[in-house]
Amino acid sequence: MPKVSIIMATYNCESTLRGSIDSILRQSYKDWEFVICDDCSKDSTFSILKEYEQKYPGKFVILQNEKNLKLSFSLNHCLDNCKGDYIARMDGDDISVENRLERQVQFLDEHPEYALVGTSMLPFNEKGDRPIRYAKPEPNKNDMLNRSPFFHATIMMRKEAYNMIDRYLVSKRTTRAQDYDMWFRFFARGLRGYNLQEPLYRVLEDDNAIRRRTFKTRCHEVQTRLIGYHLLNYPLYKYIYAFKPILAAITPIGVMQWFHEVADKKSGL
Repeated sequence: MPKVSIIMATYNCESTLRGSIDSILRQSYKDWEFVICDDCSKDSTFSILKEYEQKYPGKFVILQNEKNLKLSFSLNHCLDNCKGDYIARMDGDDISVENRLERQVQFLDEHPEYALVGTSMLPFNEKGDRPIRYAKPEPNKNDMLNRSPFFHATIMMRKEAYNMIDRYLVSKRTTRAQDYDMWFRFFARGLRGYNLQEPLYRVLEDDNAIRRRTFKTRCHEVQTRLIGYHLLNYPLYKYIYAFKPILAAITPIGVMQWFHEVADKKSGL
């Protein structure tokens, strides 16, 4: 039985998928299985996945939804088929640095008090690398007011912790905020996580990423925040922070892109 199960949900990512999977094949840590659920892609994504399954028998578990059911359902489908004690996330357009799994397994082995370990990450796009985006080493529930405490795709979590927080919520309001919703439940259960400061994950962030967050999904994020604030017993005066996504939704895309560029430069100082 593998110690680590890597989970990935795919949808129409034929152009980046091989690079993502190959970065896992290059890992210095080898005791893993790769569980991938395709969400009814319309391109050759599923065919590519089956190629890897045939080429590396015993290392890949390839699943496919009967219809497009979005990320939360697909990740839960993966979790239903995982054998490992540690569950690592991965996206189909990103790259894991060669020692990512080794460093995260080492941390969880040495620190049983933590339920998960994330990492800092290096964003990139067609123009090249952006400044490293650092995560707070040991975030707590109060950090939920300002930003996500962990970079979702970088995490490795104990399977027992996933089960404690009832995994991913399948709901329209969590279509673009499934990780944020999970972190509220994570801290409500008194669990602790840590972020390695090494950028062990390369994340593709093209200019269309902002456009994919519509006004409707921003409103769903507000709803998720309000429910989470209540769950964590925040005082009422802090609920104003829940409406930050609405401000982002009404801000022109060009301004948002400029803001992210400035934020990247500051984080790289």
